[in-house]
This record gives sequence, C-alpha cells and structure tokens, in this order.
Amino acid sequence: MVEQNTERQPALKSGNSIAVILLLLLTVAVTLVAVQGGGEEHELESQGSQAASVNVPLSSEPATALVEASNADEHALDPVLSIARDALVSMKKNVRDYQATLLKRERIGGSLSGESVMEIKVINPSEAAGEKEAVPMHVYLKFTAPASSKGREVIWIEGRNNNQIVAHEGGFKNFLRMNLDPEGTIAMLGNRYPITGIGLTRLVEKLIEKGTRDRELGPCLVKVVDGEKVGERKCRLIQVTHPTQEKGMDFHIAQIFFDEERMIPLRYAAFGWPKKEGEAPPLEEEYTYLNVTLNVGMTPEDFSPDNPKYDYP
Repeated sequence: MVEQNTERQPALKSGNSIAVILLLLLTVAVTLVAVQGGGEEHELESQGSQAASVNVPLSSEPATALVEASNADEHALDPVLSIARDALVSMKKNVRDYQATLLKRERIGGSLSGESVMEIKVINPSEAAGEKEAVPMHVYLKFTAPASSKGREVIWIEGRNNNQIVAHEGGFKNFLRMNLDPEGTIAMLGNRYPITGIGLTRLVEKLIEKGTRDRELGPCLVKVVDGEKVGERKCRLIQVTHPTQEKGMDFHIAQIFFDEERMIPLRYAAFGWPKKEGEAPPLEEEYTYLNVTLNVGMTPEDFSPDNPKYDYP
C-alpha cells in the first residue's frame, strides 16, 4: 500500500484556479482514451464474459425452452418480472451490505470500452423502522484495471457531502482529492451511468423498470436456463429477445444471471441489433459481479476517504 501523506490536501472546489481544473480534465480525458481503446476487436470476449458459462447470446431455439404466455392477458415477461420482484424483496430484507469484484464494459459514443475491474463495497439503503434511523446507500470503489485507472478510488454516500462523490486518481496522478457531482461532466467521462445507479439492488430495480416498459412495447421471446455459472456460482440464466426493433426498445437481447441459492443478480449483459444480417449482435453493456460476500458488517470507516487503508491524498 502506498504510504499515506501526513498532510491532507483540500478537496477541489469551484474557487480553484482554472489551471488546476484544466489539468484535471486533461488527466481524466487521457484516462478515458486509454480505457476505451482496443475493445472493439474482441467484442464478445472479456474477463467478465469468460466468468460466465454462456458468453454469447443463446439461440432462440428450441421453442420448448421459451416462456410463453398461457392466456391473452399474460405476457412472456410476467414470469421474469415475478422473479425480479421476489429477488428485490429478498435482497432488501436479507442483504445489509456486500463486497465483490465488479467487471464492467460499456458502449459510449458508439465505441465499446475496454474492461474495467474494480473492488466494490456497498451498504444497501434502508428505511427508518421503529427506533432505527434510515440508512442511505454507501458505495466505495477501487479500480484495479486497466492500468490507466489503477488506484483510482471513489466514495459516494447518498445525500451526504452535498450528494457529491469524493474521488482521486491513482499513481502519479494522485495529487488531488475531488468532490464531484455524480452526474456532472467529469464524473460521467467514460461511464454510461452515474454511480448512483451502481450495485445489485439498483440493477434489479432497473431490470424491473425496463421489463415493465418492454411489456407494453410488444411481444418478446424469453428463455430460462438453469445450471449456468458465473464464476463458481450456479445461476439461473434469463434471456430476453426482441425479434424486431421497435421504438423505445434499447436492446435486441438481454441476459441476466441470478444466483440460484442467494437470489442475487451476478451478471447482466445487453446486445444491440446487428447492422448486417448474419453478424453477431454487438455488445452494448455488461456487468459481472464475482466473489460476492454478503453481510460483511461494514462500518462508516469503510466509506471514509480518511480511512488509513485507502490512498486518498
């Protein structure tokens, strides 16, 4: 671990000089270029996809494997939405916090990024109950790959610090502690979504939102396959396919892997429509959670930039 500085530097504020801000923007922009370069050649091959036993979209055949509506009022997505809602209820009830390794790739501005790998800690939000106060969502990230992002740390606690993230770069770029709007230009560079949407619970909430919307857009094909794996965990794979592209649809094929034992999502991948017939569907985004440990017993120290185990300047 890098030795901690004995004197803490102040966080970046709006009153800092233009020169410092320009230097920061240049630093992050260079990082973004390095992260996004070179991912297009192996679009369906990554550490994340190799962590699953299925690394390309499944064929829609045989038809017997598809979930079909039993009556005119039922949609093929209804069983999927039921699984997702049950998982969300279970997670909110049984999962206070967790840590994992997150692998991520996203298509931004038409280009597929290289793979980002980060260690993640999360405390799930909870509502006030009896004498217990409400707990906001807590997130800590430490990037371990690619080399251009290695050492970067990010902390966000919902509603705290003016709802800003506290971040710093790694290596020789680690000279400044930054307070940033999670949806601002700098924080969003190289990211498809803000940090406010990260984590297992947020992923299931987004799946329910998308599934409810897609239910109204038209028919789709749903395949459910048990016994697939993400890492060493046995999972139930649910694949949703929109055969034809309609307005409002944001994916051609989506895959979600639910841990069969713990009812938590371990992987989500979405693919777009091929530009030409016969081409493989292009990967749009994928998120894989490995080595997930639930209910670790995290404390405020785990989400403090002054934690001596962290490398904040």
